[in-house]
Amino acid sequence: MKNPFKKLVFLTSVFAISSSAYASDENRPAFETKKLYKEHCASCHGENRLGAMGPALLPGNLSRLRKPSAVNVITNGRAATQMPAYGATLSKEEIVALADYIYTKPAIKPSMTMAEMKATHTIFKEAHDLVKAPKYNADPLNLFVVVESGDHHVTILDGDSFEPLDRFKSHFALHGGAKFSPDGRFTYLASRDGWISKYDMWGLEKVAEIRAGINTRNIATSPDGKYVAVGNYLPHNLVILDAESLEPVQEIAAVSAEGQSSRVSAVYSAPPRKGLVVALKDVPEAWELTEAKPGEKGPIKVKRIKLHDYLDDFMFDQKYELILGASRGGKGGQAIEISTGRKISDLPLEGMPHLGSGITWDWQDTKVFATPHLRADRISVIDMSTWKIVKVIETGGPGFFMRSHENSPYVWADVFFGPNKDKLYVIDKKSLEIVKTLIPEPGKTGAHVEFTRDGKYALVSILEQDGALVIYDAGTLKEVKRLPMKRPVGKYNVYNKIHFSEGTSH
Repeated sequence: MKNPFKKLVFLTSVFAISSSAYASDENRPAFETKKLYKEHCASCHGENRLGAMGPALLPGNLSRLRKPSAVNVITNGRAATQMPAYGATLSKEEIVALADYIYTKPAIKPSMTMAEMKATHTIFKEAHDLVKAPKYNADPLNLFVVVESGDHHVTILDGDSFEPLDRFKSHFALHGGAKFSPDGRFTYLASRDGWISKYDMWGLEKVAEIRAGINTRNIATSPDGKYVAVGNYLPHNLVILDAESLEPVQEIAAVSAEGQSSRVSAVYSAPPRKGLVVALKDVPEAWELTEAKPGEKGPIKVKRIKLHDYLDDFMFDQKYELILGASRGGKGGQAIEISTGRKISDLPLEGMPHLGSGITWDWQDTKVFATPHLRADRISVIDMSTWKIVKVIETGGPGFFMRSHENSPYVWADVFFGPNKDKLYVIDKKSLEIVKTLIPEPGKTGAHVEFTRDGKYALVSILEQDGALVIYDAGTLKEVKRLPMKRPVGKYNVYNKIHFSEGTSH
């Protein structure tokens, strides 16, 4: 087993960027503020705000936390974490100064070398020590990974009995999207601060972890199960990890053909293509990643796909021949042929469609895809043969998630934003009409539906600190069980994810 105590070295030596370079040129923090930070914050968040035991404190990492909320956290601490309250030891002026400091943009972008990544790497369980069979009687392919952001934990839930099998502490600000090995044996989890963890779904134990980014967007497993790809906002790169050990094996700079650096906006597995597809946020370019052949530089090689527009968010058609992407500014979208990069059609999708949550299904004699909108009170349904809208479903507010299952006649969609955030719409796949509006808990956000392996039950999150998972019979639409949970932001069924079920996010 590798030495877990080397992380102590990481706290003091990794990411050694000079303090003189790490301050805004225009609004340079006062020396006293930096001294306050070093005294009270650096031991957990790193000398240069790049994170250690605590999260990175950079503007990009704090985009989901407004400055008044940061002032409150510094003053009163954060429940269920090691963040202490400084209201009794620091003045209001000092606390505000610290908040201003952590939102200061660095003059030089931080970097992370392969050596620095390796310094954070820990193996908790060697491959030969893993269990030979599941240590429970439940169906291992009908388990759910439930991310509870309220207290930074993950619950492993039996999808038949709806009883928890395990609950373990995760890194801070875990990204909701759990990914799996092709056989469903392992799940991979990524935090916004770049910590990647591997967990054994059979043995119910953590296997390995590493920090592979400073501000991580998402991860994907390669279709053959050999690699885990980590897409980063900061640094501007894609990191390839060995899926068995999580050792870093390759760093790919996110740079366009013209040499412009970019954030990575998404990386997804594309099994029929035997590779991965990557979108770059700051340049009109996507990549297709495949395994390098003998003699080629690798292990992963990049094929560039020139685009007509920036690709902020996207989904695939079910055959993985096309990218359906949202355009910059939310004014529409585009259908792109992956092999050639050719734009097949513009998509009439104003109002910022959330295509990463879009789904497809058979309708009449064609295939349709549907997407909620982040800035419009509607769901758009588009014929994938004509690329025309066949139905606009009016809703009570902007939505975020849509889900279905091959065995279900319904699509489920949330509202998520606004006064109707407690509503969930159940839509008939044939008529494209809302057949029922559910309110799992009045006044509380209900979102992110996921189905069991057979599609018989639908699980809904109540996105509150004292929230819950609400289990519905997917046929009768009646509630059958409710499990208290701490803001369950996402739940992922092993079978549906590894089979890329039509109706779940890929």
